[in-house]
Amino acid sequence: MSLWLDMLGTEIRFIQTKNFGRIRIAEAGKKGGTPIIFQHGINGHLEAYAKNLMALSQQFHVIAFDYVGHGLSDKPIIEFTPPVFAEQLGELMDALGIERAHLSGESLGGWVSAFFAAKYPQRVDKLMLNTAAGLPVVSEKGKADLQNLMALNERNVGNAPTEASVRARIEWLMHERNQHLVSDELLGLRLGIYLRPETRVVAPLINALIGRHDEFLIPLERLTCPTLFLWTLDNPIHDLACARAAATQVADSRVYVMQGDAAHWPQYEVPDEFNAVAAEFFGESTSSFDVIRPT
Repeated sequence: MSLWLDMLGTEIRFIQTKNFGRIRIAEAGKKGGTPIIFQHGINGHLEAYAKNLMALSQQFHVIAFDYVGHGLSDKPIIEFTPPVFAEQLGELMDALGIERAHLSGESLGGWVSAFFAAKYPQRVDKLMLNTAAGLPVVSEKGKADLQNLMALNERNVGNAPTEASVRARIEWLMHERNQHLVSDELLGLRLGIYLRPETRVVAPLINALIGRHDEFLIPLERLTCPTLFLWTLDNPIHDLACARAAATQVADSRVYVMQGDAAHWPQYEVPDEFNAVAAEFFGESTSSFDVIRPT
């Protein structure tokens, strides 16, 4: 199905923020309802949640957005770090008149969401860390995966992005059984964003964050809201043992392991399962939500 058919019913618009310029958002559901704010990964864009927004809009007020420097949001020359992106999130919430929200972030999005929740606990109801970055990389495979990601990103930063280099970068996100999800439409969208002159200017600044990963580890002990580590058996860089170890440092946390085939982009690879888990976790009652262990 087309991304645009998946998102049919969402409102795409730009929001002016105080210090980060115009931010592109996709929004659906009843305004004034319980908000969930979804946040994409590094070099990504809001379409990472194309398969989730409408499915969850019947129950929640859902919002996805492009980080500053990403997608079609403004691209100022600034230092791109999780604390900086967290301030952007706060300004976006202010501009939308949202005092508190549930947060769900994938990769960089989880990293930023956790920083925001640690600094502004009064503004976060529940937190979903979806294959999040910002955790210590402990395994040799994880360290190799990180080097591979840096090399893939360099192909799209040090040189002009090509269809082949962008395809390799998107395929890195997905389980080997899900390569068919790298459609011409998804590929063309991301390549078009990467080729924009303003994107090429800021891309090296954004990608420098990967090499500084350990400077900005999530302050797990400061997370006080209910927190779900949503993980996969094949997540690159941060494996399941890493997520479970992190969860032990968060007082009110649990771990969910995706049962469907997924790697780093479970919300896109197995959307039905992801949406069901999100609806249950962010719903009124989570007392029956158990830790799911791999078989």
